[in-house]
Amino acid sequence: MTRYLISFDDGAMTFPEEELPAVAEASQAVVREARDAGVWVFGGGLESQRASVVATDGTVADGPYPETKAVLGGFSVIDVPSREDALEWAARIAAACRCAQEVREIMPDPTD
Repeated sequence: MTRYLISFDDGAMTFPEEELPAVAEASQAVVREARDAGVWVFGGGLESQRASVVATDGTVADGPYPETKAVLGGFSVIDVPSREDALEWAARIAAACRCAQEVREIMPDPTD
């Protein structure tokens, strides 16, 4: 099996605020389905777009960083047999969250 990161940019969810409870329930339902299917690894929405960047020398710089073109708004990590399966789960998440999702394969852990 292969792990995939499914994510969306902050600001991609452009529906009216009063629809948030329905979107939250729909997205939680997809998570329940993924757990029941045994493919869910981890995921969540990011509370704040303020980030800290820690340099190789340990120096910490706090954001936000306006030069960043896209900022992660939320993500899911799933473990599925194929990219096609990952794309199917991404489509379910996109429908629930009402925004497009990006799918990326996570490199395998060489110690596994």
